[in-house]
Amino acid sequence: MRQLYIGGSWTASASDEPIEVVNPATEDVIDHVPAGTPDDVEAAVAAAGRAFPEWSRTPAAERGRLLAEAAELLRQRSHDMAKTIATDMGAPLGFALKVQTLTPAAVLASYAELAGSHPRESRVGNSLIVKEPVGVVAAITPWNYPLHQVVCKVAPALAASCTVVLKPSEVAPLAAYALAEIFDEVGLPPGVFNLVSGRGPVVGEAMAAHPGVDMVSFTGSTAAGRRVAALAAETVKRVALELGGKSANLILPDADLPLAVKTGVANCFVNAGQTCSAWTRMLVQRDQYDEAVGLAVELARGYRVGDPFDESTKIGPLVSATQRDRVTRYINRGQEEGARLVAGGTERPHERGYYVEPTVFAAVEPGMTIEQEEIFGPVLSLIPYFDEDDAVKIANGTPYGLAGAVWAGTDERALDVARRLRTGQVAVNGGRFNPMAPFGGYKQSGLGRELGEHGLEEYLEIKSLQL
Repeated sequence: MRQLYIGGSWTASASDEPIEVVNPATEDVIDHVPAGTPDDVEAAVAAAGRAFPEWSRTPAAERGRLLAEAAELLRQRSHDMAKTIATDMGAPLGFALKVQTLTPAAVLASYAELAGSHPRESRVGNSLIVKEPVGVVAAITPWNYPLHQVVCKVAPALAASCTVVLKPSEVAPLAAYALAEIFDEVGLPPGVFNLVSGRGPVVGEAMAAHPGVDMVSFTGSTAAGRRVAALAAETVKRVALELGGKSANLILPDADLPLAVKTGVANCFVNAGQTCSAWTRMLVQRDQYDEAVGLAVELARGYRVGDPFDESTKIGPLVSATQRDRVTRYINRGQEEGARLVAGGTERPHERGYYVEPTVFAAVEPGMTIEQEEIFGPVLSLIPYFDEDDAVKIANGTPYGLAGAVWAGTDERALDVARRLRTGQVAVNGGRFNPMAPFGGYKQSGLGRELGEHGLEEYLEIKSLQL
């Protein structure tokens, strides 16, 4: 069984209980990590607290150097890291390399630069405004992007001069362990970064409630985010939450319909649909609706579901049996409520592995469960609308506001509609994801932002000095 990383060394957990790490493509147990305890959290927070004073005074150039070396090591080991993610999380290998590994390496490198370039002082009248690290940060991360979500929290926290206690998801923890090895190898000072594996109700809650933690940054479900926020409120610590989504892909009548549908289907099904910002609702004007449904069905049937290490695979398994069963329940619920299943369904495509066929629903109406709730699987809902105002109302009509897309004949028209959407990110006519732009949501999609300068600002306190 693996160990925890506390105070600059690999340390046995206070518990001898192992958590099995399962390959979702084969259902085989491939590793074990400790089921950490509140005592382990206590030790990690204490180590982070001891390390904070010196780390907070470490010159920006030194912090940047360490992060840059870590980013370079991650790039050098990218193929091995991608294999790890493909094995314990199920992402197709090519996607695991390009998106799940090399993108986090680029994000880590960006914070190596921002560690020194982001301004920490300004003047307002007779006041000097300074920005200082918030302190000890508890980072609680999910399994769907098991390296990227870690880097999105740990990199800006370290760049801001904070120290960190990380709890990766116990479902797919191996990439976080590999990153801890990199931090150890580059010589990050003891206690600056700590890793405690374990279950959310035990380790995660102990971290969120700990009085020695100054900030908790959480990515996961909205329900779990509410619990984290409630626990953190007891000690009035800062909270950043990146939660669920039910993003709309709004296609206006003058848009390139085949391109919009093709891109939208790909976005919905990427990572087997296990993406909080996935465009899971496709909104199409009623006159074009049947054509869009036909295009989506044809595309969905072309997605090969299978082994993550097979180059022809487009959709790997869901991460666990629990997640597969959850998605299956939603597919059944959609049919029960009157949506029309036009592709995919609940039949298992392989005897072993937690696979779900790419699924498309037509005749989806606003208010249906599959239109309102985050499914977190390869399930697309096509929703007809009457006019632009109706489309915007439907797009804004869920509790979430994380991402979305607008397609139109011109960027100007698409931008006009994009400004009306109550969501944190909108792709305009297929605009690419930008890892330097702020990422985060409105409403129940969370609090705060990740990535770029806005992500760094989350880990800084503001002080004014009157002269």
